[in-house]
Amino acid sequence: MSQVLSPLPGTFYVKPSPEAKPYKAKGDMVAVGDVIGLVEVMKTFIEVKSEKAGTFREYVADDACPVSAGQPVASLEF
Repeated sequence: MSQVLSPLPGTFYVKPSPEAKPYKAKGDMVAVGDVIGLVEVMKTFIEVKSEKAGTFREYVADDACPVSAGQPVASLEF
């Protein structure tokens, strides 16, 4: 198992807009560089990208909640 970490402190979002579906769902394939969420920092949105390939397991950070830099936001299985 591997974790995807937040690159910056801010507010984490699992989807690109309130009415959209989450970037990933359990069982989805994840490639290196796939966007799995967003972190909002001072009204700027930064993409959270996977550094490893695998199968998406779950979001471990809640949508629209604060996260710290380096905090796990999602987990993958190999």
